[in-house]
Amino acid sequence: MTTTVRAERLEVRSPQTGDLAGTHPMHTAADVDAVVARARAAAGWWAGLTFRQRAERLDRFRGVIARRLQQLAGIVHEETGKPHADAALEAALVLDHIAWAAKNAPKVLGKRRAGVGLLTANQAASVEYRPLGVVGVIGPWNYPVFTPLGSIVYALAAGNAVVFKPSEFTPGTGAWLVGAFAEIVPEHPVLQLVTGDGSTGAALCESEVDKIAFTGSTETAKKVMAACARRLTPIVAECGGKDPLLVDSDADLDAAADAAVWGGMANAGQSCIGTERVYVHADVYDAFLHKLVDVAARQRAGTDPDATIGPITMPEQVEVIRRHIADALARGGTAVLGGTDAIEGRLVQPTILTGVPEDSTAMTEETFGPTLTVTKVRDMDEAVERANATGYGLGAAVFAKKHGEEIGDRLRCGMVAVNAVFNYPQIPSLPFGGVGDSGFGRIHGPDGLREFTYARSVARQRFTPPLALTTFGRTAKTDALVAKIMTLLHGKH
Repeated sequence: MTTTVRAERLEVRSPQTGDLAGTHPMHTAADVDAVVARARAAAGWWAGLTFRQRAERLDRFRGVIARRLQQLAGIVHEETGKPHADAALEAALVLDHIAWAAKNAPKVLGKRRAGVGLLTANQAASVEYRPLGVVGVIGPWNYPVFTPLGSIVYALAAGNAVVFKPSEFTPGTGAWLVGAFAEIVPEHPVLQLVTGDGSTGAALCESEVDKIAFTGSTETAKKVMAACARRLTPIVAECGGKDPLLVDSDADLDAAADAAVWGGMANAGQSCIGTERVYVHADVYDAFLHKLVDVAARQRAGTDPDATIGPITMPEQVEVIRRHIADALARGGTAVLGGTDAIEGRLVQPTILTGVPEDSTAMTEETFGPTLTVTKVRDMDEAVERANATGYGLGAAVFAKKHGEEIGDRLRCGMVAVNAVFNYPQIPSLPFGGVGDSGFGRIHGPDGLREFTYARSVARQRFTPPLALTTFGRTAKTDALVAKIMTLLHGKH
């Protein structure tokens, strides 16, 4: 998608045809502040509803998406260039998340009893999780439905109002989602839209929102954090990755090859959890590489309906991909499929590189294109060591029949798939997020619900304690008795 700003409006053009896909407002800081103020008023009403009342509305929102799935997929296809079927799959996968968040919010966030100790036996304790108020969500362009709704829906289920700023490459998708929700919840602007470029996102960060949920590059996340720091606004950041896939000697090589191609080349490789580095046990390296090339060679990037890979959405990313491939080849690597000649305009054909040094940019920086580096290792110890030798730590995949989970346990990352790829984001009960340069905080699952709340503790004195501790009337005898009790309880340890 190409985006330009003219007369304070965004012009969005299809990366497939170059045709105008839509125009959208360039919201200013003043516009953003006004939207946040409206959200603040709406937040009180929304938080005042019961969990069940919010769930009923979220379930109806889910129904709208399900019934109009092809319409939504068409907008995603036009704005991002990804195949229509892949766009529909993306939208479909969010439905389980909406259902899970709506159903489980009361259990995860509702008031529950908390235990007390011997010295506090006269107290009754409870804890609950209350909504923050207004959450700002800055969404990405690569998965403009699934990823932002992973924050939006969980924030809404927790009782917050949301201001959504989609990528400047996919504002039409954002407008569709917000419009659909407004049909279900017309009473107050609980979910609102602001559109624009980075300046609009910066204005949202500096506004009076109570938290920012950001998905994007690591470098942009640093800028978001700096902007949020001025008001001490917390953020959850889901950033980039350089995800590895490890293939052990006993792996199902057909399944591993198929998964590696999908993990690395679906959505033209433009996935934060996309496979970029493959480490293969020496005993099966040649056989695996043969199968991998065979599967990848059957894929084709194009703009026609039969193409399995779409164009690169961001024009400038093409040069990043070209630079990484060129660096790998200049450093002694080999393109066993594709290469720099596989790039034509916005289309990048599947590329597989072997023999690439670990310090090549193709191994250290996020490529975000349909490329894979494949490296032979003597064993899984070496594979784990190389896989962990990165500042990123988002996801990983392991293919092994006997020791898959054991190998996965040794990987420094937020999520691991065993004998599959892209499986953990499909499971609503699992938290999604990374460590290191891949960000912090979590969306999805119980952690994703709590991410948009604050814990509120209540302790109620049921009867006067036999030992009065929190009073200036406390006696030396009481102090001595407390010391004796605590020694008996804890001193033996």
